[in-house]
Amino acid sequence: MKYKALYGTHDLLPEDSFKWQNLEEKVRKTISLYNYKEIRTPIFEETDLFARSIGQDTDIVQKEMYTFLDQGKRSLTLRPEGTAGVVRAYLEHSLGEKSPLVKLFYFGPMFRQERPQKGRLRQFHQFGVEAIGSLEPSLDAEVIDLSVKICYALGITDFKLHLNSIGCPVCRPIHRDKFLNFMKDKVGELCEDCKTRFLRNPLRMFDCKKEGCIEQLKDAPVMIDFLCEECKNHYILVKQYLDALKIDYFEDKTLVRGLDYYTKTAFELKSKLLGTQDTLCGGGRYDLLVEELGGKNTPAIGFAAGIERFVLVLKMEEKLDLEEKNLDLFIATLGDEARTLAMKLIKDLREKNIICETDYLNRSLKAQMKEANRQKAKKVLIIGEDEIKKGKAILKDMDSGEQKEIELEKIRGAF
Repeated sequence: MKYKALYGTHDLLPEDSFKWQNLEEKVRKTISLYNYKEIRTPIFEETDLFARSIGQDTDIVQKEMYTFLDQGKRSLTLRPEGTAGVVRAYLEHSLGEKSPLVKLFYFGPMFRQERPQKGRLRQFHQFGVEAIGSLEPSLDAEVIDLSVKICYALGITDFKLHLNSIGCPVCRPIHRDKFLNFMKDKVGELCEDCKTRFLRNPLRMFDCKKEGCIEQLKDAPVMIDFLCEECKNHYILVKQYLDALKIDYFEDKTLVRGLDYYTKTAFELKSKLLGTQDTLCGGGRYDLLVEELGGKNTPAIGFAAGIERFVLVLKMEEKLDLEEKNLDLFIATLGDEARTLAMKLIKDLREKNIICETDYLNRSLKAQMKEANRQKAKKVLIIGEDEIKKGKAILKDMDSGEQKEIELEKIRGAF
């Protein structure tokens, strides 16, 4: 064939799309309990928006973004993550002036030009939440609670919450000096990416998955030991709230996030079923981002989760919702007059929210019954010339096999 889906992308076919719909419906229902409202932002933005928010020295900006010039010679980028666009919309539409605390959620495709991995293609899909306007540790606890609640709502129980604090601009420089001094004689043993991180963003070396780098970092100074009083007190309160909510967590002192805008609280939900790429959901505070993008000093926290990874884990745990909305009624017809009547009936029944279908290929009755069975129709209404003459049709229950005659004028009221 001439055309195929591009490397790192895939088609979501009808046999799988309903599973995603079921997942999304449960996620939306859970998020709505926490009073978050949906926002939909464009899939491309000015490149500088992502460069400033994510960080010039991150792998995403350096290597992975889909960036292009439009006809006006503007540099645009397909969104690699959701937070930057949400904050841009928050500022552009002055949402903070309408409410002191803005709670938003989103669904949508993201794009990163990286080697496809387990649960992460070049076009992948995320949902996420953003709470903008409060510095309260109780909000951190609510956002974490929501991420955990979503897992339980989907039926996922085999996961662990990892928690850390990655400080702020006050305490990070102190840790940075200690860290660089510890690592200066080990740089030669690091991978090329970590050598670059050593010069530009040392904290992100903890995010490396290569065994050699993990070994070199084993006894390195960690950020949590250098927190300023504000960050330390914030972190203590977050843990107290999580304890009050009876949410178990693992204090992961090497946990960092891959984007530069994070401060203070950082967390991830990890599933060992995913192997080395084990993060189901990740997020934290980004108290500096709103100001960085031109707004007032405004604290915020959020998380993002990969839908593909959730689907993978649900399949592995055999908990993926396989309930498809099947046909309530298939109308099998013989003859033009029967087809005309079927079209009228279908229109009326669909207005009553009855899922119905009929034959559009002029097939035999046997073939139509086979098609009704393939589509798992609950019932089949058979209309032929003889039935029209008698003013009746045959209604068959596909589970029991029972069939009965029903008057044509009473069909609409039978459903």
